Amino acid sequence: MTQDNRDILDVLKFELSFLEDGGYGRSPRTPWRAPSIFEDSPICPNFCDPARPHPCESCLLEQFVPEDRKKESVPCRFITLTKDGQTVEDFYRTGSQIEIEEALARWLRAQIEKIEKERTASAKAGVA
Repeated sequence: MTQDNRDILDVLKFELSFLEDGGYGRSPRTPWRAPSIFEDSPICPNFCDPARPHPCESCLLEQFVPEDRKKESVPCRFITLTKDGQTVEDFYRTGSQIEIEEALARWLRAQIEKIEKERTASAKAGVA
């Protein structure tokens, strides 16, 4: 299994920037389909490779996938984005592109804030 040595905080910040810059807009290569959250992002180890040669376990987002969903063919679709328990997959079935992007932005900001707070607390504890 390939190991991803990127910092999860940098990855989440990149994903938020990608989202805010319209990265999930319709692709000129595939205008007939809406882009897939996470799968059609440069953070995905299989980005732009339909053969999907990299296992999902090598993705940093795997840590956000519930244990019982890690064996799914695309586990990142089961990341819970809302406090009500809505996943990416739920939004595909019942939400609009705008709704999923808004939920994703809120989730990304919350994860970024949580990690930054944890790291600040950790750094302060290490100094004391």
